[in-house]
Amino acid sequence: MEEQIAVIGCGTMGEAMVQGLLRESIVLPRQIIATNPRTERVRELQERYNIRATTDNVEAAQEGDIVFLSVKPQVMGKVLPELRGHLSSGALVLSIAAGVTIERLREGLGVEEIVRAMPNTPAKIGQGITVWTATEAVGEAQRRLVREILRALGKDVYVKDEPYIDMATALSGTGPAYVFLFMEALIDAGVHLGFSRRIAEELVYQTVIGSALYAEQSGLHQATLRNQVTSPGGTTAEALYHLEKGGFRTVLSRAVWAAYLRATQLGKK
Repeated sequence: MEEQIAVIGCGTMGEAMVQGLLRESIVLPRQIIATNPRTERVRELQERYNIRATTDNVEAAQEGDIVFLSVKPQVMGKVLPELRGHLSSGALVLSIAAGVTIERLREGLGVEEIVRAMPNTPAKIGQGITVWTATEAVGEAQRRLVREILRALGKDVYVKDEPYIDMATALSGTGPAYVFLFMEALIDAGVHLGFSRRIAEELVYQTVIGSALYAEQSGLHQATLRNQVTSPGGTTAEALYHLEKGGFRTVLSRAVWAAYLRATQLGKK
C-alpha cells in the first residue's frame, strides 16, 4: 500500500490501527501521521512506532490519502468543522466514532468518499472484528484498501445498510466489556471458593478462550453445546438454574439494547 494514512485522535483504537498496519507490514512508519491533543502522547507515539505525530489535526489531514477519524463522538462537533476544506482531493474518510452518521460526516466535511466502521478492542492484538459500510462514492479499489486495513485488526464484516453499525456498536463494539465483566465475576467467584487469584485467572482465561474456539469450530448451536455440558441433576444444571432465575439473559439483552440506544444518541449534534 502506497497511500498516506492520517490517524486523527490516536487513542486506544487509533493506536490499535497503527499497531496492526505496522505489524502486518501493510505500510511503513513514514506513511502514517497521527494526532493527539497532548504533546506527551505525541512524543510517545513517535518514540514507540517511529511514525510522525502532531497535535495539529489539520496538518495531518492534509497529508492523508486515507483519513482515519478515531476521535470520541462527543468532540466530533469540533473536529469536523476544523477539518472541512483541508482534506486532499479524493481522500477517503474512515470513521469509527460511535453513532456519528455518514450524513453528519458528509455535511461536516463536505466529502462523499466515506466509510463508517465499528471495530473492537481485541483489534490491538489482531483478534478484533470490525463491521463497516461505505457510501456509493467509495469505489472498488478504495473498498479493497479498507478491507486490507481492517483485516490488519482481525476479521471484518461488510454491511450494506448503515443502521447495522449502531447495532454492531452495542453488540461487538461494546461486547468485550460484557465478556470482561463476566470473567471478572467468575474469577472473583473462584477466589471466593478458595483459589488464589492467579490460578482463578488462568482457569477462567483458558475456559473462555477454549469455549469460544470450540463453539466456532463445532458449528453447533449454543444450546446444543450447553446441553453437552449439562447432566441431569448435576452441578452445571444447578448453576444454570440460578443464572436463569437471576435473569442473566434478560439483563444482558437489556444492556445491549441500552448500549444501542446510547450509540444513536451520541451521534446527534
